[in-house]
Amino acid sequence: MTSRHEDVDVEKGLLAPPCEMDEDDSESPRAEDVHDRTGISYTRSIVIVGILFYINLLSYMDRLSVTGALPYLEKSFNLKDSGSGLLQAVFLCSFMLVAPVFGYLGDHWNRKYLLCIGITLWSASILGSSFIPDKYFWLFLLMRGLVGIGAASYSTIAPSIIADLFVADQRSRMLSIFWTAIPVGCGLGYIMGAKVTSALGGDWHWALRIIPGLGIIAVLLLIFFMKEPSRGAAEQKSYKHPNNNSWTTDVKALLKNPSFMLSMLGFTTVTFVSGSLSHWALSFYKRARVILYRSDPCQTAICQFDDSLIFGMITVITGIVGVGAGVEISKRFRKINPRADALVCACGMLGGAPFLLLALLLASFSLVASYIFISIGALLLALNFAIVDDILLVSDQKPR
Repeated sequence: MTSRHEDVDVEKGLLAPPCEMDEDDSESPRAEDVHDRTGISYTRSIVIVGILFYINLLSYMDRLSVTGALPYLEKSFNLKDSGSGLLQAVFLCSFMLVAPVFGYLGDHWNRKYLLCIGITLWSASILGSSFIPDKYFWLFLLMRGLVGIGAASYSTIAPSIIADLFVADQRSRMLSIFWTAIPVGCGLGYIMGAKVTSALGGDWHWALRIIPGLGIIAVLLLIFFMKEPSRGAAEQKSYKHPNNNSWTTDVKALLKNPSFMLSMLGFTTVTFVSGSLSHWALSFYKRARVILYRSDPCQTAICQFDDSLIFGMITVITGIVGVGAGVEISKRFRKINPRADALVCACGMLGGAPFLLLALLLASFSLVASYIFISIGALLLALNFAIVDDILLVSDQKPR
């Protein structure tokens, strides 16, 4: 990952080649002047960030509610580990393939309308998947793919809207709030999926019927309370013409952008690790308990708790602390080192790796020790979530 550049003047979204700008736009924008230029008050901007946070929260709650109900899904569809892994793989592959498309559309179309369309598709797909009979697992996979398409819309577009509402440290803090939805949503999704399914005697269908109703509320909030800022307004830019580049032109520009490419590769590893942990942690600890207490019954308090509750709380707490800490550490470190963002991300990844390894190795000896080490590893990984997005939003589009 490369360093943050404060003086870069680019339009945010899925990075597009720079447009011509007025010559008198050279001054760096001041945070207190941004809302005058966008025409959106500070209070209204905060409300918009709150709505986007709520949407992101629902997205991760859905992803992990399926994981929380995974033992019951496996029983219902008669799945082995390979089938369980397909649930996550199909969702992420559709998300990955469609996200660049939404990034391009976000540069050309009204982002508010794109969000409404994406969330409607997402909510309808989740609800539809809850009515699929047990013998049609392939149809359930198809619906999860459609959920991934809907999720790609706001995960791609929402950060660019925040970037057009705030600048400098305010932008970093607002992005940290937005990305705090990842651990909080994951933790709540774990708990909700497991507890709702368990309370209904193993019926996993209702665990997927709560989120769609909350998704419709999100669409209504967007329609009535969100005002889309003009692209580049926060950076004090007035574009002489819109971005009329083709999708392939934008992709070629990204491939020549070292800051974007290195940041993307670095965060891919973070996503791989965090995604693997989130999907397989419950199955892993369930099997660890069988091995650990097969001949020696557990005598400690940890045995009285469900792993979905324990891991869900760990995810929420370490995520909130890690995301906020990453932004604040980087902000202060940047005063003495302009490469602070990249260095904090690197330290988070390198520092978290040995703790996560120890968590896996110690699970067959002590669940308490394993949970302690996985908590430290998850906290260090969470340092990346908001910072890497900030890096991408200010990446220089000209190859150096």
